Amino acid sequence: MYHRIKNLVDNQKFQNFIMGIIILNGITMGFETSREFASTYHTSFELFNMFVITIFTIEIALRIYVYRASFFKDPWSLFDFTIVAISLVPASAGFEIFRVLRVLRLFRLITVVPQMRKIIAALLSVIPGIASIAGLLTLFFYIFAIMSTQLFGEKFPQWFGTLGESFYTLFQIMTLESWSMGIVRPVMEVYPLAWIFFVPFIFMATFIIVNLIIAIVVDAMNEMNAGEEEHIIEEFHSSEDAAKLEIQKLREDIKELKALIISRA
Repeated sequence: MYHRIKNLVDNQKFQNFIMGIIILNGITMGFETSREFASTYHTSFELFNMFVITIFTIEIALRIYVYRASFFKDPWSLFDFTIVAISLVPASAGFEIFRVLRVLRLFRLITVVPQMRKIIAALLSVIPGIASIAGLLTLFFYIFAIMSTQLFGEKFPQWFGTLGESFYTLFQIMTLESWSMGIVRPVMEVYPLAWIFFVPFIFMATFIIVNLIIAIVVDAMNEMNAGEEEHIIEEFHSSEDAAKLEIQKLREDIKELKALIISRA
């Protein structure tokens, strides 16, 4: 019984079935956002939602039965368990937020698709580097926010009137959304030399600091791929060595067989 359930849980077809359920559930959740669909097919959506929760609960129960304590030592398994537990909370009075959180089930695709897990693992591995760059960017923003508030706050209070407004305006400029015609050029009509402030800010914040984050993530992905390649090469060499030993053993067996045949002849 145990081996049958284990084979079922580890079977790729079973994993594909769970993936299909997750994708189909995501599609139905999208349809539920339409008031017309939600009112017309409300009962069908609720029945399908109960079916999905039942399937996910059975799957988690089977995995706990198969892996036992090791299930709770695996971060991805705990992630799946948490998502399913949230889905089981009744969306009654005081718990309406859990109805909205049902959409978190779609994150289970991360645990089902290996490539997604690889990307998330790479992102988690670069958190210290990203945190350092985020600290640098925050300091950079803070300095420029103080400067912009003092320089442009009097004439443009809607953009630079307070430190918080300056932070938000500089963030908009960093994303390059309407930064020129929407903000910088109107400021330059009053302060012609304002470009001396904004151009270095865009160059530093957008083209250097933000791209550093991308570089760290790409480097982490390259290191992970290199590690996988080394693992594959090691497995290939180990299998090659094992094959050589088998061939050597076969040769020795053949020699012994020849000697036995000659002696009997």
